[in-house]
Amino acid sequence: MTVMNLDKLEVWARGKDFALAVYKEVVPHLPVDEKWNLISQLKRAAQSIPANIAEGHGRFHFLDNVRFCYYARGSLTEVQSHISLAYELGYLPKEIYERMTTYAESLGKQLNNYIAYLKRSKHGEKEFPAGYTLREESEPYTIEEFPDNTQPH
Repeated sequence: MTVMNLDKLEVWARGKDFALAVYKEVVPHLPVDEKWNLISQLKRAAQSIPANIAEGHGRFHFLDNVRFCYYARGSLTEVQSHISLAYELGYLPKEIYERMTTYAESLGKQLNNYIAYLKRSKHGEKEFPAGYTLREESEPYTIEEFPDNTQPH
């Protein structure tokens, strides 16, 4: 896969659709006085899900990809936490809370399956820098000593 066909990566597309659902279905129910608190946090976490999947996908090494998928999974859990709080504060109708919770759980399972696939496939395992380290040998630092009457001018 390449960056050019990111839209063919189903887990990314579903993550993006989930973020859109947060914006369209959840955010409008939140009060204006939550604009800089709950709304801001919710939007950032929702955006972070597909963004991290995309960033990992663009790294072309399975370990980097897995790491960014872990970040996406953490952001998904953060969104779930914010949605739960919004529901318990009485901002969200039960039907939206339940639909978004079900959506998040399904996306989480898909993300876990994608992580498992990446670990099995080890795509990019032989690419630099995996398994390699870059070291530069330093030159020893020496001080030249001059005989008394041959000092540089």
